[in-house]
This record gives sequence, structure tokens and C-alpha cells, in this order.
Amino acid sequence: MRKVELSRKTLETDIKLLLNLDGQGKTKIETGIGFFDHMLNSLCRFGYFDLELQARGDLEVDRHHTIEDCGILLGQAFKEALGDKAGIERVGEALFPMDEALAQVAVDISNRGYLAWKVNCPEGMVGDFPVEMAEEFFRAFAINAGLTLHVLLQYGKNRHHILEAVFKGVGRALGLAVRKNNRTEEVLSTKGIL
Repeated sequence: MRKVELSRKTLETDIKLLLNLDGQGKTKIETGIGFFDHMLNSLCRFGYFDLELQARGDLEVDRHHTIEDCGILLGQAFKEALGDKAGIERVGEALFPMDEALAQVAVDISNRGYLAWKVNCPEGMVGDFPVEMAEEFFRAFAINAGLTLHVLLQYGKNRHHILEAVFKGVGRALGLAVRKNNRTEEVLSTKGIL
């Protein structure tokens, strides 16, 4: 099983996680940011990733450090769990609706971290989560995981629905990309490595 346990401790955050890419979408997440916990749970549920994550951060200062550092560590965990990436589908895409919102996501496990973010979401908070932190989280995640990640909001008005469509869409696309391909055990690349 592609499973990894990692931790990251800085002067601003202390994070521990256990990730299983071949799971059932079961989670135990405690970041101190309720809506963020809900979004990480949604991502994992639709990617069939099991995740245990505990984060303690300087929330009295801001939520930025905790959210970004979770993205860094989760990205590192994905990269380590995938190993040499042999035998995986490598790419995945999703068109994900959430009521009036529709998000389009494409991912390539390319070993080249890049985020294209075209999500026009109204500024503000969703619960205790600053909307602009979604982009920061996915940038940290994509760069540290070595993903080329494109996220496009086709349309939507409600901040909660927009972000939920995005997180679920990323989970669905990632779940497809990390799937084992039963026709090859090689790395899906003309270079032979990623």
C-alpha cells in the first residue's frame, strides 16, 4: 500500500499526518479551522484517500501559516507515497458541480509543480476560512507534490459552494491520476522517469 507518515514543525506550526493513497476516503482531521477540515475531508472522500492530520498553528496571528503549511506537508506526503510513479495513470480530470457552482480540474503528476488558478470567488470568509487561502493551499500542495494542477471555475456565486466544488474536483481528479494502470508497470513518460 502507498502509505506515508510525515511531520513538519516550525515556529508557527506543528503538523503530523498519515496518508494512504489506496484508502476508502476515511479521515480524521483537526486543524483548528472548521471549514478547512471540511474541505480536506471532501478532497479525500472523492479521491478515496485515507488521511489523519493534526495541525497546531498560530491561529491567534492568522490562519495563513496553518493552511499553507498543511499544503506543504500534504504535498510532500503525496510525492513520497507515489514513489517513482511507475504504473499510475498520471493524469486525471474532473468537472464537479456543487449546486450553482461548477469547477473544472485537470492534474498531471508530472514532477513539475505548477498551479494555474482561475477561480473568481467573492472575497470574504466561509466560516473561519479566508477565501484567498484556497489558492495558497493548492499552490503549496501542487509545488510540493510535483503536480501540474489547473483549476478553473466555470461559474458560481456562493463562496461555500465554489470552494467545495474545487476541493471535491481536485480530489476526484487526483484519485483518477494516482490509480494503478493494469496494462503497464512502467512510468507513463517518453523520458522513462518523472
